[in-house]
Amino acid sequence: MQNSIIFKNAQISYSDIGKGAAVVLIHGFLENRTMWSNIIPELSKRNRVISIDLLGHGNSDCLGYSHSMELFAETIEAVLKHLRIRKCKLIGHSLGGYVALAFAEKYSQKIKGLCLMNSTSFEDDNERKKLRARANKMVQNNFTNMVRMSFTNLFGEKSRTIFKDEMKLALNEALQTPIQGYIAGQEGMRVRPNRNHVLKENSFKKLIIIGEKDPVLDYKTSVEEAKITNSEFIVFPDGHMSHIENRKELTSALIDFIKAS
Repeated sequence: MQNSIIFKNAQISYSDIGKGAAVVLIHGFLENRTMWSNIIPELSKRNRVISIDLLGHGNSDCLGYSHSMELFAETIEAVLKHLRIRKCKLIGHSLGGYVALAFAEKYSQKIKGLCLMNSTSFEDDNERKKLRARANKMVQNNFTNMVRMSFTNLFGEKSRTIFKDEMKLALNEALQTPIQGYIAGQEGMRVRPNRNHVLKENSFKKLIIIGEKDPVLDYKTSVEEAKITNSEFIVFPDGHMSHIENRKELTSALIDFIKAS
């Protein structure tokens, strides 16, 4: 069921399902909370699961032309405050992981566990920053092709065939993203800082989910990141979209993470 709150005159949409310890699910760029629809039924059997549409995604409004990770984090806090949730476990996919880190930096006392799923605490390198800036220029004239290309590139060649139907469904959701949401999200990711220290300095449970064939994040760098930040890690054999490519194994790993944190 969809609920919403108003944050800085923008509507923030969320769902709140189940009872127990609070688990907050944060989707990635060009996704929305429907990405969790096959996982929530399992997680909500023993937990209260809150999934939120980030600014400029799903049924949430845009708020200016740059959605910083800090601003996204403030919207998460606004929803939790509205629901009177004092402590939670955060699971963030890709962009959602960057948001979870910004939240943990600002509200560390509220975190019982943090899972980065196909995500990283490192900032973008210079090449990636240039790519994001270029994408924001190109998308203004060619939105559909840009979204189609960037989304398809998240899957390995093999996965594009095996998960053709799921990919098509996810792509259709991505194409619903408003152009302002695309631009503001890219800009927020481009300027985000390195947040290694958030993982290093906090004692809450930390887990990094890594795709061995992730086309966005280098597998070896992710493993090294887990080691230097004292985070547990799990490696799946496929790419960036673990909730589609390795759904069964991911669901099991998330259940274990929630229990242990």
